[in-house]
Amino acid sequence: MKLTNILDIEGLTFRYPEAPKEAVSHFDLHVPEGEIVVLAGPSGCGKSTLLRTVNGLIPHMYSGDYSGEVKVAGASVKGTDMRDLSQRVGFLFQNPENQIFMFTVERDVAFGLENIGVPREEMRGRVDEALRLLGIASLAQRAPHELSDGQKQRVALAGVLAMRPRLVILDEPTSLLDPKTAGDLVALVAGLRKELGTTFVVVEHRIDLLVKVADRLVVMSEGKKVLEGTPRDVLFGEEAESYGVATPSVTKLQKMLAHDGLATGGALLSPAELARELEERQR
Repeated sequence: MKLTNILDIEGLTFRYPEAPKEAVSHFDLHVPEGEIVVLAGPSGCGKSTLLRTVNGLIPHMYSGDYSGEVKVAGASVKGTDMRDLSQRVGFLFQNPENQIFMFTVERDVAFGLENIGVPREEMRGRVDEALRLLGIASLAQRAPHELSDGQKQRVALAGVLAMRPRLVILDEPTSLLDPKTAGDLVALVAGLRKELGTTFVVVEHRIDLLVKVADRLVVMSEGKKVLEGTPRDVLFGEEAESYGVATPSVTKLQKMLAHDGLATGGALLSPAELARELEERQR
């Protein structure tokens, strides 16, 4: 059965007022429903601008020279108001403090629902479901400022999921988290995709955490898409590092072993995969 695209970007070009060059140029991307796509590239390559065109901040709040088309679940972002877009596209900021406003976790998760006038009984059900999905039901009456960074990230994501968007954008979600908490968040994203069928587009510099669960890796440079494919294909090639993408250490080691005939081609993305590869070679 052919998957339906939840995100279609065709010929997108955008330049901010008085900017010397385009922030995004002739960009195409098609994301089937249920995929996890990681967007990588050096700072200033256009990732943040691209995200703004998907959640509607561009062109509804940021003006500039805009051409091309962005559609979410078949609806043109340009032709859909922000209220409706908030129910199609969820956005998790890099710093959860930027989207936590209320005095208790429960009230914070309900904040977006209150703004769009969801009936109280339905709101109660959505909030409870989001708290359960994120494993933070026990924190419902806690004040967000008392929580750890990882817990705050889950609260912010619960508020996003309560809106029931079909597409969720994560903007460097692990940047403020320690390695274990970051790994827990990645596992949570994979679990949500499996349970809800949610589509995720993730901007992340620590791609070694995400590539193990991602379906696709897209690399940007100077506003353009320069590489696209499975994480294994993109990372095992020679071009990714030239565009500022940090290749996982295990992939670098595997390349060296492959050069010496001790491992096969095709990127390995975790130490466990490399161990299995070497064990099989010794049999």
